[in-house]
Amino acid sequence: MPDEARATSNSSAFLGRLSESLISPSDSEDERLRKTLLLFTCGLMNVAAGVWLLIYWVMGMRLSTTIPLGYQIVSALTLVIYLKTKNFAFFRFTQISLLLFVPFITQWSIGNFISSSGIVLLALLAPVGAMVFQGVKESIPWFVAYVVFTVVSGFFDYFLAEGAVTGVPMKVIPVFFVLNFTILSSIVYLLIRFFVQKKEMFQIELGEKNRLLQVEQDKSERLLLNILPQHIAQRLKQDEKTIADGLGDVTVMFADLVDFTKLAERMPPRQMLDLLNNVFSNFDWLTEKYRLEKIKTIGDAYMVAGGLSEERVDYVEAIANMALDIRDVIRQHPALSHQKLDIHIGIATGPVVAGVIGTKRFIYDLWGDTVNLASRITSGAVPGTIQVDETTYRRLNGRFLFEQPQILLLKGKGKVTVYQLSGR
Repeated sequence: MPDEARATSNSSAFLGRLSESLISPSDSEDERLRKTLLLFTCGLMNVAAGVWLLIYWVMGMRLSTTIPLGYQIVSALTLVIYLKTKNFAFFRFTQISLLLFVPFITQWSIGNFISSSGIVLLALLAPVGAMVFQGVKESIPWFVAYVVFTVVSGFFDYFLAEGAVTGVPMKVIPVFFVLNFTILSSIVYLLIRFFVQKKEMFQIELGEKNRLLQVEQDKSERLLLNILPQHIAQRLKQDEKTIADGLGDVTVMFADLVDFTKLAERMPPRQMLDLLNNVFSNFDWLTEKYRLEKIKTIGDAYMVAGGLSEERVDYVEAIANMALDIRDVIRQHPALSHQKLDIHIGIATGPVVAGVIGTKRFIYDLWGDTVNLASRITSGAVPGTIQVDETTYRRLNGRFLFEQPQILLLKGKGKVTVYQLSGR
């Protein structure tokens, strides 16, 4: 590797390690940016001080030479103190103070505004830097100090000047004006450019983080909607503590696989779970198709309801259509047909209490006489049949086909009239 390339690589590595030393892992993005900008500005000012030091030395201006050299020494010393103490407030204050005082001291050592070629303009970096490194409000005292020092310098130049420029030849003064203005303009431009680049980088990173956050929020939203009805999920997200509703008219359906427990005893667990998942996934698809609400699965039983929200008013008919489709799915399912399994379905319509229970792994559930009736009608149904209570029958009669009514003797209910739904 050539010496020049090696030196550049070593300098970059040094600056990288120095930047990492200045920034704490616990710093926020804003704090990291402010610290990086302050280090960047210190580096630029030390380069400018080196240029002044060289020129003043060549011109034989010994007093003016010691000032930029002193600035570099003090600046390096405060950096060492910061690395030892991690006191960023002290480091920031001393660096901004140097930005403010060194240009004025340099001018006073040379003569006046003209002979110093307007070097005090560089002190403007102090309030500008304070605004960038600290904040708008904190920069106000530094700007006031800059104005006061400028006025004081102008006062002495006006009343104490002897009409001659001393210390620097007149032919050299324009060169210094160009140099000082170039240095000031370059530092301000590079500082703002660096600031904007970092801001854009942070905005890109923030945008990516927001995108990933949105992806996770969408996943959480989908998961929540898989657990709860949409209108219930919205209420839960609004931090509603207790969700309990008395609903006057809801249609509840249970679909229960017949003798699946006996089959599960003969099947390997993985095969049994795959089969049940396949069947219930078809039921889930039908629930979405008819815009109903899946309540839960209980072993090999599937519970669904309609009328929990105002999304559709023909929920009784939707439940009936879904029941007929479920029966078709079971009859056409190759694995269930091979095992000679069937399903029986019970439907009831009436008032229920609906709500969310639990604070961990919570569930949305239904309670009431209608739920109990639907469950017991299911248990009393012959395999392959769909039985409905009298209320459901009255809602559907004329649009669906029914067999003759039957009387069932149900536990806790006594004699109940039910109707067997046979088709559309």
